[in-house]
Amino acid sequence: MLKQHLQLRLGQKLAPQQIQLMKLIQLHTLEFEEELERELEENPALEIAKEEGTEDEYEAADETTYENEGNESIETDFDVDQYLYDDEPNYKTASSNYSADDEDFDNESLLTEGQSLYDYLNEQVRLSNISEQDLKIAEYIIGNLDTDGYLRREVKSIVDDLAFSQGIYTTKEKVDDILENYVQKLDPSGVGARSLQECLLLQIEKKVSSDKAISLAASILRNQFDALTNKHYNKIIQKYDIEEEDLKNALEEISKLSPKVGGNFDTQTITINQEIIPDFVIQVKDGLVIPMLNSKNAPTLRVSEEYKDILSTYSHDKKSSEHKQAALFIKQKLDAAKWYIDAINQRQNTLLQTINAIVKFQKAYFITGDEKSLKPMILKDIADITGFDISTISRVVKSKYADTPNGILYLKDLFSDSLTNDDGEEVSTKEIKHHLQEVISKENKRKPLTDDALVVMLKEQGYNIARRTIAKYREQLNIPVARLRKEL
Repeated sequence: MLKQHLQLRLGQKLAPQQIQLMKLIQLHTLEFEEELERELEENPALEIAKEEGTEDEYEAADETTYENEGNESIETDFDVDQYLYDDEPNYKTASSNYSADDEDFDNESLLTEGQSLYDYLNEQVRLSNISEQDLKIAEYIIGNLDTDGYLRREVKSIVDDLAFSQGIYTTKEKVDDILENYVQKLDPSGVGARSLQECLLLQIEKKVSSDKAISLAASILRNQFDALTNKHYNKIIQKYDIEEEDLKNALEEISKLSPKVGGNFDTQTITINQEIIPDFVIQVKDGLVIPMLNSKNAPTLRVSEEYKDILSTYSHDKKSSEHKQAALFIKQKLDAAKWYIDAINQRQNTLLQTINAIVKFQKAYFITGDEKSLKPMILKDIADITGFDISTISRVVKSKYADTPNGILYLKDLFSDSLTNDDGEEVSTKEIKHHLQEVISKENKRKPLTDDALVVMLKEQGYNIARRTIAKYREQLNIPVARLRKEL
């Protein structure tokens, strides 16, 4: 049975403008420029100002009293004044994104042309003495190689694909034969391998030499690969009854081999490399840390005066429905342009307040450039200083870089948790990682330190850390376990 009743419910919804502002905040410089260009193309009421003012000029403008210009009242069936903004001076509907001290960064992408691995291999196999059907199979195998030059797919799957998609009915033995006798014979050596072991073997076997080190290296790769990868050097020495120096020479030959033979080729005919454009510029002068926005690539925007005039003309004509529709369209575009300029100003203000808070918090680090000076800092610390929400701070630092006296810095690298040392002081986990890396770099490579030994050494330095935490930090630093760090 249907019933009708009243219900009171609290809710919160984000307006489309708020969603777009959040997206603008999280864009880095290059993405912001692309977004700006797109908006300029889509909204003719938004334009680049002909006269570009500096921040100082706009700051001076804030203290100046502006007279209303062209402030005619237009009588229409709808409120046009809301969209004309004649009551507002021009400087309030313009966005100056320039800083007088901004550095000039070149943001053009670098385009480089190069031959792909697949084109290079196909050219070679077509010059081979191979039948037409076998050539199609070889080309299909080449097409299934990954960017490193490996064949990761099962040969049986390739046989099935050839039958369904190419109409070529063959056997697993035939595909194996073409793979081993044609594809794997191509340059670069090691291409078409199904495993790292096979890749290295294909390379070492092409080194026709009676050299003892090369022969031993080939035998180790073929018969003692597990012992090699686990660095069980003593086991290999006992197996071959050789001196440590002989093994050293063999390992040197293996180190010359490439585990990714396709790495020197482009995965596409054209590769686009984009430079990192810092979003912030941080300068240190006389003990002062000065943060600035690198917004030189963003032009000064304003609401189109021409569109205001067009709206004024159309709005006077109450008789024509077409003119009324045109006026409504122009109103929408003018409103969008006004809001977009406000959104950019708010974006810039949010970014500037955030970087100011970060610089204030990590002043010692920016002055010294020493990672040991980094204070423990989480998103909430900056949110408390700025008054912004934690999610807003997260969007600001996401994908953002700063140009500092110590080089280009990824903002997220400044954030870290804290641990308490033996003196009761809170220290950044980055400082502990730095000490851990330092200890491992100085260890005896013949007898690398285990995680338990690292716990003892760091404890002696005042850092009381559990073994599992050491293991976690070591993995984050891409440092292998002690057994895999062993060297002869």
